[in-house]
Amino acid sequence: MNIFEMIMLICFGAAWPFSIYQSYKSRSTEGKSAFFLIILIIGYLAGITYKLLYNYDMVIYLYILNLFMVVTDLLLYLRNTRLLRRNKNMATY
Repeated sequence: MNIFEMIMLICFGAAWPFSIYQSYKSRSTEGKSAFFLIILIIGYLAGITYKLLYNYDMVIYLYILNLFMVVTDLLLYLRNTRLLRRNKNMATY
């Protein structure tokens, strides 16, 4: 197990709960980018694939946890986009 890889994933992962909470409460997409979230998802999938194929160790669970949180944030982004579009359409009536 690579301690530096583990520290990196813990540090990256520490920010996601706050981002998820903010996305959920604000119901806004402000400050978010679906493109950025998708790039992160691809990166975490690549890390998981590497761990599965070449270097399986317990760090894979940090990759999976971070992937889950980024996917959650992306789903909230999509929800918020839909809510904002619906509210915009209601305001025109």
